[in-house]
Amino acid sequence: MNPLIANLEGKLIVSCQAYPGEPLRHPETMAQMARAAELGGAAAIRCQGLSDISAIKGRVEIPVLGLWKEGHEGVYITPTLRHARACVNAGADVVAIDATDRPRPDGLTFEETVEALKGETLIMADCSCMDDVHRAIAAGCDIVSTTLAGYTPAREKTAGPDLEFVREAVAAAEGTNIPVFCEGRVHTPAQAREAIDAGAFAVVVGTAITHPTSVTGWFVGALEK
Repeated sequence: MNPLIANLEGKLIVSCQAYPGEPLRHPETMAQMARAAELGGAAAIRCQGLSDISAIKGRVEIPVLGLWKEGHEGVYITPTLRHARACVNAGADVVAIDATDRPRPDGLTFEETVEALKGETLIMADCSCMDDVHRAIAAGCDIVSTTLAGYTPAREKTAGPDLEFVREAVAAAEGTNIPVFCEGRVHTPAQAREAIDAGAFAVVVGTAITHPTSVTGWFVGALEK
């Protein structure tokens, strides 16, 4: 296992992302958010977009897991080889890519994209189901993550993190030296702990830490019930 990844065992990775049109959608703001997360103990930062990757890489000393979102349907997380290489050039230590078998804009398969990237960067496979996990392991990805669980028709969306998926993925990766990250709907420290107890190598938390609009909505919703 690559030392950079090995150092993330049992640790928290904070996702610093803002959506188009939101007040926090600015590279410097995301860089400040990332630095604040680093000071709080985050072991790595996950972020999207070339400007954000570059700004955050220049602000923190911990690894940066980069991706580039383009579009809103189908494969939009680092959808092509060009997007992945751009993330590397922007400073990402690890590049996250969609691990589904859905068509990609450049016509390459997931496996072809991974093969082309080997030796250029560490690869994090964002998976939606066990088929994706098996595909990522067979392709030789460095990290498997439950990022897309519940966001495709392949798997029902759970209220919190899909811990059953985590357990299944960990079992599938046993003996491969490929770690499984839990990502998606981890909203409390207790849920993060549960993910580690379920076998996750590391936990990625975004919304609950870095998206104040959503967190505010949770509180407002609770008061309106």
